[in-house]
Amino acid sequence: MKKNIVNVLTLALVALAALFGAAGCKKGDGKTLYLYNWAVYTPDSVIKQFEEEFGVKVVYDDFASNEDMYAKLKAGGSGYDLIVPSGDYVSIMKEQGMLEKIDLSRIPNAKYLKKETLEKATYDQAMEYSVPYYMGAAGIAVNKEKVPNFEESWSIFARKDLAGRMSMLDDMREVLGDALAYLGYSVNTTNQAELDQALALVNNEWKPNLVKFDAEGFGKSFAAGEFWVVQGYAEVVYGEIPPEKYDTVAFFIPKDEGGPMYIDSLCIPKGARNPELAHEFINFILRPEIYAEFLDSFGFPSTIHTEAGALQKVQPYYSAESLANCELKEDLGADLELYNQIWQKIRFTE
Repeated sequence: MKKNIVNVLTLALVALAALFGAAGCKKGDGKTLYLYNWAVYTPDSVIKQFEEEFGVKVVYDDFASNEDMYAKLKAGGSGYDLIVPSGDYVSIMKEQGMLEKIDLSRIPNAKYLKKETLEKATYDQAMEYSVPYYMGAAGIAVNKEKVPNFEESWSIFARKDLAGRMSMLDDMREVLGDALAYLGYSVNTTNQAELDQALALVNNEWKPNLVKFDAEGFGKSFAAGEFWVVQGYAEVVYGEIPPEKYDTVAFFIPKDEGGPMYIDSLCIPKGARNPELAHEFINFILRPEIYAEFLDSFGFPSTIHTEAGALQKVQPYYSAESLANCELKEDLGADLELYNQIWQKIRFTE
């Protein structure tokens, strides 16, 4: 009998210790946040700080394009708590019921988002289903040692003297958007005549000079000296180059012509297992000091945050002002098929 009493007391003490232990644990202890994001788009240091502060683990899966991300989720690739689509895909996924609603009361740091950013985010200005993560644009990187003279224009891809040394992104909206912007048209046009002109420009003047369309390896190819001019993202290019060689690179977004611009947003997919933790991460990343660390890690300018820019320690690779003439890519709805048809003629015809 005494032994049974001891056992009961022991079990009670263990249960009590567990109860008090749990009460003292950090929020979300033992949980895992499954983040589905663009490749190398959240600093390891930021993820580590979040894991330590909240006593959780972050599993980071990456995608190369909005199309890849959308296709995976549409095919049942669930299990993610947080995804980072661009604005046009936020619109698509919102309309198709693929996103959970955001509870802004749990994201007080959303107060740091610039008013003008939300004005541009026409796909979800009230942040019902998304919270802006970063606003930027692809541009052009030039190896100044190999190409000392050039004009800051999309027309650089028409230079025959650079044939076999250039690449553009394997991205329909980016390539066609650049061609449309160069021709003076909206990057969201659905005018068939304007789209046909963009097709002719890319196929007849740009594509013959390209090695390939490449959305994944252009940074490495540029750093290796294989390509001298690439359309792409500054953080990818500079991420492959040692700092002592930065002065050999020019990166620009054509000032007068502009081009497609993106706002990538944090969203919680339908059926997420840890929406509470997803809200915590969104609020965490928007802390001024944390967001400044994010910007510095990728050489980004502070385009959406009111306070982080003053805390940055690294000179951005391009300025927020260089986006002045850029235009946000919008959800084209059924008219996206016009772009798909043109892209087929670019990518899969000689």
